[in-house]
Amino acid sequence: MLIHPWDAPRDEAEWQRWLATHDFGQLAVNGLPGESPHVQPLHFAYDAERGEALTHLARPNPLWPALEANPVVLLSVVDDYAFIPGPWQAPPEAPPEHGTPTSFYTAVQLRCTAHVVDDPEEKAELLNRQVGHFQPDGGSATAAVGKAPYGRLLSGIRGLRLEVTDVRAKFKYASHKPAEVQERIATGLAARGGPGDAAAREHQMRRRG
Repeated sequence: MLIHPWDAPRDEAEWQRWLATHDFGQLAVNGLPGESPHVQPLHFAYDAERGEALTHLARPNPLWPALEANPVVLLSVVDDYAFIPGPWQAPPEAPPEHGTPTSFYTAVQLRCTAHVVDDPEEKAELLNRQVGHFQPDGGSATAAVGKAPYGRLLSGIRGLRLEVTDVRAKFKYASHKPAEVQERIATGLAARGGPGDAAAREHQMRRRG
């Protein structure tokens, strides 16, 4: 992923705050020789203090042999995206039709070493931490080995602890454009009001140079 200086996060806190509320992504695993990569959509719970993301998948998932052969994986999260029409991006004093269309988005890529969790007690702990992230107010029974309702289901899944070794983050919102162009884009996003436009505009306004 290309990251220009003006699209880079201002600090680690910027992408960590964003990731704390964006917990659905795609896990990319290198395929075995002769196979294409595996790309698995999934929910995950990111723990900034421990530098890890927690998730789990069904035991029959076809990616396990590839992951065990090469545990270096990439967890990719993209959201707050919007298409920006060319006329909105036209330079000052240039005709609208000379503007270049582009995309706005936030992307965070976590390069990780994957650790498979098969021990029943450890799986139960992992599941409880993950559910605690998504359901902080509770409402579901605690997973425990040998206890209903989830104990009998533990054998059907494998846990994944993704140890984060590197992070690449990008906030692509035209921060380098002249104020006149940025204002035109912000006005266009507000007027269009399509899916993702409000979130994209919020990032753009926050990061204006």
